[in-house]
Amino acid sequence: MSHQGMMQDKAVVVTGAGRGIGRDIALLMGKEGAKVVVNDLGGASDGSGSDQTPAESVVQEIIAAGGQAVANYESVASWASARRIVQCALDNFGRIDSVVNNAGILRDVMFHKMTEEEWHAVIDVHLNGTFYVSRAAAEHFRNQESSSFVHMTSTSGLIGNLGQSNYAAAKLGIAALSKSIALDMHRYNSRSNCISPFAWSRMIGSIPTETPQQKARVERLKTMSTAKIAPMVVYLASDAAKEVTGQIFAVRNNEIFLMSQPRPIRSIHNGEGWTPQTVAEHAIPALKGSFVPLEVSGEVFSWDPV
Repeated sequence: MSHQGMMQDKAVVVTGAGRGIGRDIALLMGKEGAKVVVNDLGGASDGSGSDQTPAESVVQEIIAAGGQAVANYESVASWASARRIVQCALDNFGRIDSVVNNAGILRDVMFHKMTEEEWHAVIDVHLNGTFYVSRAAAEHFRNQESSSFVHMTSTSGLIGNLGQSNYAAAKLGIAALSKSIALDMHRYNSRSNCISPFAWSRMIGSIPTETPQQKARVERLKTMSTAKIAPMVVYLASDAAKEVTGQIFAVRNNEIFLMSQPRPIRSIHNGEGWTPQTVAEHAIPALKGSFVPLEVSGEVFSWDPV
């Protein structure tokens, strides 16, 4: 590599790196000098099937550009296979410095119609997968000077979207998991942050487009390239971000947002204590002005991407 990249000689695992956002992260990691484990089961966007081609082709791209990479086809969704993903970095590169938990699937369906299988499939890949891969890496991170986790959350969880209760629950769970990792691993100089990405990828290609509003939203999303997410991920994984931990960022085209996290916004107290009646008569009317409206992501991020 001609220039000293921001990830020079660091070993990185990127899950779900065969296509979309993950692919762009892996390519930029390679360009910035990282040794990359390109992990991808190669399944369809609903998690079915498997194919080694996506991960292998990304590895070839990184190598062709002068970088170092190795393909891994394990699923993130079990303790044992996640450990093999991390071991792949150790076997090939002798170390692991960073984990990017990007792998995901979608099973969008309205809550009252969701099956047990649709719930578990999404929780297993997103939430459990993020835990399993992070946990496998954490043992090694404890003995290092500096290490990092970057996880993918979503406005589906942070704000809300229709027909995604499984995905939303997993994604908000990941935000809480990231904060816990940041707290527990702080003493080892190990950092953990989340990114909520806006980009047109195969995975959100399944968003319903029945209404004019939905169609307009999808057209907006189509203008947002997956490559726009990668620079923030590489920065957060690098030593340049050594002061940054426990945060949630959103990235949308050329915009970077710092997202708020739940804090008390208003309180009311009653010296005599509360009854259900006084809650109804006094507490709720006083608090109602600060209620969070029932909005979906597209209503909160209502302006066109810049």
